[in-house]
Amino acid sequence: MNAQFKNLRLKFAAMIVGLIFLAGCAALQQIQDTLLNVKRLQFKLDSVAPGSLAGINLATIDSPAKISIQDGLKLVAAFQQKSLPLYMTLQVAAKNPNDGAGGSTKRTALLKALAWTLKIDGKETITGDIPSPIEIPGTGQATIIPLQLSLDLYKFFSDQGYESLLNLALAIAGKEGSTSRLTLTAVPTVSVAGFDVKYPGQIEIVDKEFTNP
Repeated sequence: MNAQFKNLRLKFAAMIVGLIFLAGCAALQQIQDTLLNVKRLQFKLDSVAPGSLAGINLATIDSPAKISIQDGLKLVAAFQQKSLPLYMTLQVAAKNPNDGAGGSTKRTALLKALAWTLKIDGKETITGDIPSPIEIPGTGQATIIPLQLSLDLYKFFSDQGYESLLNLALAIAGKEGSTSRLTLTAVPTVSVAGFDVKYPGQIEIVDKEFTNP
């Protein structure tokens, strides 16, 4: 009787170990699959919302000729004081192609962090991160991530003249502003199976095409 009970305990223990092993393998496979899917996340610079330069609203200005005399005097005074603060909103598009097509698993990615550095004409300027996590559904559609940017153009481009800095500000954050002169280098951190996965290196986000990590 004792021998039978002992054998039963051994079989039960073996079954438990087997189940734990299988569960562990399944969890490991899920993590591996998720990591592969997460690596498919794509990023792109979408647009720049019109901003302001030294307190002057640029939303209706597409060239220096459209600046009023009063606003022009304010901008010249700011330049002479060696300060041209530019405020703008950079829209970053993030796409999660894990939509379940082709037999793959549909997953929502949770972007926990996006530590970025802004480059203007190839020159590194300010750094930042997203203020809170952002869900990117596995729909194949772009999710817009708004980045509120504030930088002093004079600080980074003091070797350029007033007109050059004004044209730069309008090219980026004016009425007809675009992201063509901007680049983000970034390190995404994505939540995977309950813990955070930080990308091993930087990715370069541009406006021409979506970038994979």
